[in-house]
Order: sequence, then structure tokens, then C-alpha cells
Amino acid sequence: MTNHVARLYALAGAILVFLLAWAVVAVAHPWQAPAKAAPNDPRLAQLAQREQRLRHEQVRVQRIVERRWARYHKALAARKKEIAAANARQRAALAAPPSISAAAPAVRVVTLPPLTSTQSS
Repeated sequence: MTNHVARLYALAGAILVFLLAWAVVAVAHPWQAPAKAAPNDPRLAQLAQREQRLRHEQVRVQRIVERRWARYHKALAARKKEIAAANARQRAALAAPPSISAAAPAVRVVTLPPLTSTQSS
């Protein structure tokens, strides 16, 4: 196909076919459920009951999780407070000069007699 005009016509035809197919699909709405679904289907009723049970259970579980989360945050705050107090005590202990009465005892050097064994095996 060396004729450029024929190529343009083929391209225009392909675009036209694509747009027409797109319009047909858009008008048909294949993604929507058919309007004549059976309203008395027992499976739908069971599904609705199950959904209601799951929603109720989800609310219960969410309450439990929120209570546990609050308790965790309270314990975490107390723990952080303890850690901050311990760090403050440690900084204060390191910053204070050592007192004479709290000084470490002097080291005593003791000489012991040599350990000898007189028994032979």
C-alpha cells in the first residue's frame, strides 16, 4: 500500500468502526444487571441476612479493637513516662559530682601464699 490517500482512508475507516463499536457498547450498558432479576430468590435473602450478621459482627469487633487500642495507648503513655523518669534520674546521676561518702571503697591488695600440691598421683 504505497498510496498515501488509501492509507488515510483506511485509517479513517478503522477509527470510524472503533467509535461505532464504542457507542454500541456504551448504549447497551453490559455492566448493569438486568432489570428482571428474580426478587423472590431465597439465595438473595440468605445473602442479605448474612450481610446483616457480618455488619453487626464488624461493629462488635470494631468496638473491641478500639477498646484494646485505647488501653494500649494508655499503657504506652505510662511506659514512656517511666522511661523519661528513668532517663532523667540517669542524667542527674551522671551530672552530679560523686560525693565522698558515696565513693567506692578503696581496693585492698592481698598477697596469698603460693598454691602447691604435695601429693603425687
